[in-house]
Amino acid sequence: MLFVEIFRFLLVMAAAVGGLELGHHVAAGGHGPLIGMVLGAAVSYVLGGIVGRLLDRGLQYAVRQLRTMPAGEVFAATIVATSGLLLGVVVGLPFFYLFRSGIELLVTAAFAWVLATLGWRLGAVKGRQVVAAAGLSRLLAPAVEPPPGYALLVDASAVLDRFVLVLGRSGLLPAGVVVPQFVLDQVQTLADAPDPVSSRRARRGLETLEALRGLGVPVHVSTEEVPEVDDPTVKLLTVARRLGLRIGTCSSEVVARAGDWDLPAVDLRRMTAELTPDHPPGERLVLDLVKEGRQPRQAVGYLPDGDMVVVNDASHLVGASDVEVVVLSTRPTNQGLLLFARLVTDTSAPAAERRPGAAQEAVRTT
Repeated sequence: MLFVEIFRFLLVMAAAVGGLELGHHVAAGGHGPLIGMVLGAAVSYVLGGIVGRLLDRGLQYAVRQLRTMPAGEVFAATIVATSGLLLGVVVGLPFFYLFRSGIELLVTAAFAWVLATLGWRLGAVKGRQVVAAAGLSRLLAPAVEPPPGYALLVDASAVLDRFVLVLGRSGLLPAGVVVPQFVLDQVQTLADAPDPVSSRRARRGLETLEALRGLGVPVHVSTEEVPEVDDPTVKLLTVARRLGLRIGTCSSEVVARAGDWDLPAVDLRRMTAELTPDHPPGERLVLDLVKEGRQPRQAVGYLPDGDMVVVNDASHLVGASDVEVVVLSTRPTNQGLLLFARLVTDTSAPAAERRPGAAQEAVRTT
């Protein structure tokens, strides 16, 4: 209502002045000017309320429409519309000063309004090109950060392991991942370190980020810095709170401290372990033994999902295919699930049917 009442007041004042001038022209003497002023104020008071309410509704509708309009187009349209308004004023003012008439003022206002409307519509359609031609395209650059709450903020431990890549390949990162710049610096430092193991893991982590980009997964690099803090975990938690993102990590310490901060965090290693197929002791598997193990008489093979199987007393079968083993125990590691097994002497079932996934494959074939 404040907008309507102020608009009505301004309209009443303008109509009163207009009625006064009209009264002077119609009847210079007597009560003509006073009657014109009173009639103008009375009519404009009634019309001001109606027009003010209509304008208020129109402005509310315009705001609702602008909510769906990209910010770049709004900015460009505002610039071009303002330029049109100023052009209309500049072109119309000389006529006003030349003729010194209120009618010329109205004509100038109408001309400026037309140019401003044309500028707005032109800016909404071609605004980005117009602003780019003016050298202001940087102001219209899209935000580099994803919408809060959708992407996964990862730390160095998550970058160094394979779990983020697995999620990306599975299409479970639709909004992508966010990597703080200080995390990238930390991984790059490890990649240049003399330790061959850490260096290899760090280089693989950097390759993982490139692989995610190749898969079409958005990889955002956050430039958020926390210069007053040296602890990388506190830095990560601070950035997560600022951006409103869930943390993805392979560090139990980060998960625990995120709980203290009331921040959502996903332990990727634990999640992967829970999703890993369970191989209870006594289960029979069939695999190819490809190399010798670290301990004497051990042989190593791999399951189709990449998990390693260490078979005792099987070094003489290295290079053999379709070797049947029985699981003794399992142990989760950074690289996946590690299985310990021994050879099976009972061959009552064909080896091909005892391979992992053979039963499912037989069902699909049937």
